[in-house]
Amino acid sequence: MLWNEWWVWMAAGLVLGIVEILIPGFVFLGFAIGALVIGLCLAIGVPLGGIYLMLVIFAAVSLVAWIALRRIIGVREGQTKIIDRDINN
Repeated sequence: MLWNEWWVWMAAGLVLGIVEILIPGFVFLGFAIGALVIGLCLAIGVPLGGIYLMLVIFAAVSLVAWIALRRIIGVREGQTKIIDRDINN
């Protein structure tokens, strides 16, 4: 099946990374990291079982990556964005 091929997951990770560049917000980057991890595991020969287990691992890795990105790069607690310039002026 196509989902068992490592290059499919790597291509999905690349596409999601490009989408993250076009629509920033660190949402798609977490999914890209999850897809790249699954692709890397399949490329080195780690047996991941069926598609259901791969999707669970993908979801878990994506969630952990998203949380880590939010903690590292996101807005800190108590920090606010101040906009002092109006683009209409």
